[in-house]
Amino acid sequence: MVQVVIQPSFGNADARRHWADTLEREVDFTSAALSNALTTSQRRDLVKMHPAGTARFWGTVASHDRRMDTLATGDVILFTGKKHVQGIGEVGVSFRNAAAADALWSADPDRGSYHNVYSLRAFEITQIPYEEIWALPGFNAGDNFMGTRFLDDERSQTVLEGLGVDTTTSHEADARHERILEHVLSHSAATVIPGEAINVTHTSYATGARTTLVHRGEALLVRAYAAHVELEHQRIATPVGLTDAYLPNATGGMDLLEAKSSTSRRHVREAVGQLLDYAPFCPDLTSLSILLPERPDQRTMAYAHRYGIDVAYRLPDGGFHRDPAPSPARAVILGLVSPQPARVDEIDARLIARAGFPRTPEISRRVAVAASTRVVGGPSPSMLGR
Repeated sequence: MVQVVIQPSFGNADARRHWADTLEREVDFTSAALSNALTTSQRRDLVKMHPAGTARFWGTVASHDRRMDTLATGDVILFTGKKHVQGIGEVGVSFRNAAAADALWSADPDRGSYHNVYSLRAFEITQIPYEEIWALPGFNAGDNFMGTRFLDDERSQTVLEGLGVDTTTSHEADARHERILEHVLSHSAATVIPGEAINVTHTSYATGARTTLVHRGEALLVRAYAAHVELEHQRIATPVGLTDAYLPNATGGMDLLEAKSSTSRRHVREAVGQLLDYAPFCPDLTSLSILLPERPDQRTMAYAHRYGIDVAYRLPDGGFHRDPAPSPARAVILGLVSPQPARVDEIDARLIARAGFPRTPEISRRVAVAASTRVVGGPSPSMLGR
């Protein structure tokens, strides 16, 4: 699990000086003053993580020793100050070394050396206002994030999803697992892969350097849409993920909206899956919607409408247009994902046919099974098949 740390780093003159010295620019850790202060293992780990011999660094004082012991490669740091998340970094190498810290920054006269040192394998200037953090579930308006704060698993995940943080470490883990799977399948006739064959910690595979850490386009698209329709929106932390927007609609109910930065079929498919996953945990829904940066092609529009999902998209003049799904299809999908179980006779086969769902043998079988039990559970949209 990726841990998120909120780190004040821009609020006073000392912090801004440290920012300029070791965040705004990379530091050559092979230089004599710093290299001689590092242990052999620390130097080796830094070179392995940063082969060019340079990296960005930050550090904390002894009062954070216990929590800093939990910091790991791939954890995410929000560098805060002046009412904004000034930058977001991904932890590279973490170690404790007062001599190395003192070579990077002058010790604090009261709190001592910043001896909990970590490098950043990725870093991006962001300028995200605190209001975007306050709007996330589990955070409070007016919180100015004073002092280093280590978030728990739930709030860490909320921040990662809410701000669209995408780490190099997670991509490398996915790549390792795919590489191992390819290796196992291409070198064995077996069709069953034991779990231990994939559950490994290291391989020789490495991905290229990545520069994008934060993806905010979708959040900005939601903000522009909410301003256009002049409605306040909120986000819900469901057990299966964080929604993009949950806002009132014209029917007097609520709309669950998922934004995507592209109109590609892959992005729209992902949005459909997310809406079906989140919807059972969102009360009073009368519509599901996908928000896109431009009008999708007709096939993609028809795909969303077939599953009862409206499509809203940005117009060239900066406004937005909404294409509603057919009412029968909307009724079917809302019945299937409703938090309250619906009787099958309210979502019968004739309505499914009118909605345009493909009547494959598998769907017919599932409808028959559901009818025999007389109840369709809300959290089981799988009845529709793929």
